This record gives sequence, structure tokens and C-alpha cells, in this order.
Amino acid sequence: MHAHIVPPLDRTLAALSGILAKAEAHCEATGIKPEALLTFRLFPDMFPFTRQVQLTCDFAARASARLAGAEPKGFPDTETSFAELQARIAAAREYVASFPATAHDGAATREVTIKMRGQDMTMSGLDYLTLYALPQVYFHATTAYNVLRHNGVEIGKRDFMGAP
Repeated sequence: MHAHIVPPLDRTLAALSGILAKAEAHCEATGIKPEALLTFRLFPDMFPFTRQVQLTCDFAARASARLAGAEPKGFPDTETSFAELQARIAAAREYVASFPATAHDGAATREVTIKMRGQDMTMSGLDYLTLYALPQVYFHATTAYNVLRHNGVEIGKRDFMGAP
């Protein structure tokens, strides 16, 4: 299971770091204030860009921990700059990678309980990873990508996929 948990989470976080770097460079090159992108939301009822990045990190970190049978580490939501978001991504990547492969032994059948809408929901580790955690990570990473793309940052599919 480790191979199905850590590499995809790390690759997504690394790609997110890459698109943040391009967004920051875009702001510098065009004179756009970073806050314009950091606070942008695609629709009024959606989270802003900064929160999308925070949630991508949170879901990745929580998934790695829960599937290792550990209590997830919390990250305070205090970032207000590209540099602070980069630090959060780096911390999440370090945390995801901190679980040795043996920690994920038996993760497919390990029960994972999370709160959803105030209710406890229990599922197998495999279902948690494939039906909940990875879709959450990809949703928030995609939304962050879309915010930047919508605002003219020159990024493409290769950037999102973390292609070399």
C-alpha cells in the first residue's frame, strides 16, 4: 500500500509547489499583487486559492497518517504568502514521507474512521484512500490549478501532473 499512498501524494504536492512558483513569477513579471491570486476564488461559494492549497496539504498528510494507523498531525491555517504556502507544502511532503513503508503494512484492510457531516464514517483503508482521500487531494489541487490558469498563469497539464 505504501507505493499507492506516498508516491502519488508526494508527486501531487511537488506539482503544486511547482505551479505556486510559476504563479509567484507571474505576479512579479506582470506586476499583479500576489494577494489577487492568493485570495481569488472561482465562485463566491468556493474556497479561495490559499485554502485550496492548505486543503491539498491537509488531505495528503491525514491520508498518510491514518493509513499508517497514526493520529494525523494538524497544520495551522495561517499562510498569507506564496513563501508561506511553499513552506506548508514542504512540511506536508516531509510528513507524508516520514512514514516508513512498514507503517502502511495492512493499510488496505485497516479500518479508518473519519467525521463526515458530524457523523463517524468507517471504511477500509483501501476505500478511504481510493474513494475519499485521493479524490479530495486531486479536487483541491485541481481547483488551485484552475484558479491560477483562470488568472493567466502559464501552466499546463504537465505542470499539474508533475511531469519532469
